[in-house]
Amino acid sequence: MGLHLLLLLLGLLFSRTGSLLEQPNNCIAAETLCVADPECNATYRILENCSKNKVFLLDHQARRRCLKAEAVIKNTFFQECKCHRHTRKQEEQCLRIYWTVHPSLTPGDFRLEVSPYEGVPNEELSKTKYKKLTTQISGSHIAGDSSNPCLQVTHVCNQDPKCVRLRTLYASICSTGHTCHQHKCHRGLRRFFERVNMNLTKMLLFCPCQDELCGERRRNTIVPECSFQSSIKPNCLLLLDSCLKDNICKSRLADFQDDCKPSSDSCSQSQQAVCLEAYMRMVGTVMTPNYISNSSVDVTLWCSCENSGNQKEDCDQILSSFDSNRCLRSAIQSQMSLNQVNAEYQAELQFTPFLNIQGDGTSTVLTAEMGHEKMPPEISMYNRNTDSNSVNSGVQLSILTLTLTLLLPLLGPL
Repeated sequence: MGLHLLLLLLGLLFSRTGSLLEQPNNCIAAETLCVADPECNATYRILENCSKNKVFLLDHQARRRCLKAEAVIKNTFFQECKCHRHTRKQEEQCLRIYWTVHPSLTPGDFRLEVSPYEGVPNEELSKTKYKKLTTQISGSHIAGDSSNPCLQVTHVCNQDPKCVRLRTLYASICSTGHTCHQHKCHRGLRRFFERVNMNLTKMLLFCPCQDELCGERRRNTIVPECSFQSSIKPNCLLLLDSCLKDNICKSRLADFQDDCKPSSDSCSQSQQAVCLEAYMRMVGTVMTPNYISNSSVDVTLWCSCENSGNQKEDCDQILSSFDSNRCLRSAIQSQMSLNQVNAEYQAELQFTPFLNIQGDGTSTVLTAEMGHEKMPPEISMYNRNTDSNSVNSGVQLSILTLTLTLLLPLLGPL
């Protein structure tokens, strides 16, 4: 390939996908390079036809042609290409490309083996999404029954314009009072969980409860009458089949399987963090999970394995990946415990005069910043790595800020 053509391709790639340094293995970038290469493009078009016709349903000769094209394409620009999790505008496009060049990965089996998403770098697991690990109480006028954490978090959401707008939107779509349009309901839920700050959505979905009244509010967070339930429970194999026909559901299921690993005997703290996020990304798909009851923290799918015939074992595997997943259960319980600790910490702060707690229960001292972006008022923040040194640093910084605030008036003008 000549230097002139190479520069031309690089220019086209930069204009469509941004910096190669930021997206070195992105499937959209790989497609841009491939369509500009005649040989690669011809193979890619074969795979597009294979993807439309489902490889495992083709006759023997057509299936061989598809598998051969898949083997060839893996040695081109698509080698190890992946997609980003948090790129709303490009996610569907990237996933379509990924599954086009991997048509044999989903012949109907439950285990998808490989996630189409990029792995989370180890260094990111130790980072909080905020620049300061402090509790943002300033401006959050928490109201309601203090014994109902889920109700309190709802009030916090109501103070954030984006949270209340998107929550109201999906709630109106999912509770129309008429026939449930589950597809639209799911799309509204995905939009909410993708765009609202994850620390706040975790607080809503995993608020700690001590009674069924609180548990009912927690279970109703996703409006289960439309998003989760249906008039009859379908077979879990049929639910899986519907999921595999949708690139977003299929991809997020693969990510959930990879991050939560139901067969794992242990689940590290960092794995719990990615498992919890993978679970949350399943909400709003055909395989939307939810709590079993108002009094339980266990989750499940709305499906059964009755009348599964000789596929009963496969069906049980699908259901148990949610309702008997040790890693997922540990992740949910850890998040609820963290939310409980934060709620108790806030209650202590409200009775600490040294922190200048105002009459309405707010503090003028402790704040949190995230660049120049306005953050939603929150009771707490979730740090994916609860490293004690980070916590101590945040506390020390808050004390230093408070000390300077008290001393400056005494020092007078310099």
